[in-house]
Amino acid sequence: MSNTSEKTSSGEWKFVGVVTVAVLVITSLPYAFAVLSAPPERYFTGFILNVSDHTQYLSWYKAFQTQYLIANRLTSEPNPPLFFNLLWWLLGRFGRYSGLNYIAVYQIFRWLAGAFFMVMVYGLASEIFPTVSKRRTAFLVILLGSGLGWILVVMKYTVTGGKLLFPLVVYVAEGNSFLSVLGYPHFAEAAGLILAVFWLLLVGERTGKLRYAVYAGLVAVWLGWQHTYDLLIVWGIPAAYAAVLWLLDRRWPSYWFKALVIVGLLSWPPALYAVLLTRLNPMWEEVLAQFANAGVYTPSLPLLLVFMGVPLMVALVTFALRLRDTVTRRGAGQSVTRKELFIGVWFIAGLALTYVPTDFQIHMINSWQVPVGLLATTGLFDYMLPALSRRRQPSQLSSKLALVFIMLVVPTNIYLLLWRCVDLNRHNYPFYLYRDEVSAMEWLESHAPPESIVFSALDDGQFIPGLSGQRAFLAHWAQTVNFFAKRDLVKGFFGEDTDDGRRRQILRQYEVGYVLYGPAEQALGEYVPDGSSFLQLAFSTPRVKVYRVSVTDDN
Repeated sequence: MSNTSEKTSSGEWKFVGVVTVAVLVITSLPYAFAVLSAPPERYFTGFILNVSDHTQYLSWYKAFQTQYLIANRLTSEPNPPLFFNLLWWLLGRFGRYSGLNYIAVYQIFRWLAGAFFMVMVYGLASEIFPTVSKRRTAFLVILLGSGLGWILVVMKYTVTGGKLLFPLVVYVAEGNSFLSVLGYPHFAEAAGLILAVFWLLLVGERTGKLRYAVYAGLVAVWLGWQHTYDLLIVWGIPAAYAAVLWLLDRRWPSYWFKALVIVGLLSWPPALYAVLLTRLNPMWEEVLAQFANAGVYTPSLPLLLVFMGVPLMVALVTFALRLRDTVTRRGAGQSVTRKELFIGVWFIAGLALTYVPTDFQIHMINSWQVPVGLLATTGLFDYMLPALSRRRQPSQLSSKLALVFIMLVVPTNIYLLLWRCVDLNRHNYPFYLYRDEVSAMEWLESHAPPESIVFSALDDGQFIPGLSGQRAFLAHWAQTVNFFAKRDLVKGFFGEDTDDGRRRQILRQYEVGYVLYGPAEQALGEYVPDGSSFLQLAFSTPRVKVYRVSVTDDN
């Protein structure tokens, strides 16, 4: 890899622009299908993946429209307004002042976040690679690359009897840029900010100017107020790189020490805030503890190869070959370039971070697809191409080899895109609500006292804070305190075997103000609230009713 890079031309940025628009249009197709195919009685919620977490963000968006600090409305326990998230505060304010609904705001953000990430990928590739062919290949591999999950999908329909083995290695978005742009734009934005920090620090190292470290610190604090856990990446990778430099050069890495101090001093406040929030407030401490409820952790090393697929396999081989060549070259008085070294450290230290012993470890994979793709591209051009072109000119093979490689990494993402349309075509929970359910939540927003607790099934409850602004009894696997116990209480409440005395006790104990009763609640049991002495009909549509709770000692 040469130290001298070709200047990024306007033609290259046109290429980036065309690819970016194409990817954003393609990833918009499932949303368009969901809207256009919706039956008249159904309401598309605007989400096509991981609805439970997106409704959490929807609740934040709703609350941040009028507040700077918000309470957790996804649980029935009273709690003070202590929570802040910069991203959803900005989106909430934008929605309030623009007059756009959340679905429109979400799509605007998805496009902006996706474009930002793609521009940062190409910008970093331009900083690393000297030639256009490598930059474009790395860009496409990082953007479109996915694992070998398509093999598990084929097995599902052939040899495993309709069961998808290891579904997480197919559906996890962290590490899959295309899937993040498709349905997890906050991951795409966060990855772009991580790349921006590293790009600025590398520019600072190349130019010897510490002002770039200041810029990196400002980006890091912006990231920290949105995804605090990503500070482990933006602190950890440069620190590991500085340590390796110190070991190899046997001299103090002055620039990196100063840069790390600057970045750390600028970005520590959100980290301190997150620690204090989850250590000093019992409710938020419980929320953090319930992250284990998701049961989503970094795949084991063998499954990680399936999850990341061909790019990771090639990257591992490339890293080993680079390490061998580095030892050989150093013995001959030569040294590895700093950019190569940074990518190698990012690759190894990033892999270690993905197994940090926390319940959010899988989030550490976000952005790791970048060093994987950069190393894979290096292997493609610096090892595979010379080996294949002994009898032909490398220029005749490079584009064909890159195309074949890109085709190898795309299939799982093609499946994920098509499967969204299949899944959405069912027009059912959680991607759709009945319009009557939405009307009931709008009524609750207009007529129920603020902060009323609404009792419902999870399918409705997860949307109640975001659509009505009220508090939900059961809404989210982590944000709802004592989630599993409350889920059982809801199921028992609507079951026919529970007596009214027990129902009254539940409503009184948790100070429930309203009970929402519709198709989701009817699916839990045979209980019909009509005629209950402690429930008064407050709102009614053909499919959904809202009852006001009136629990006294007399009833």
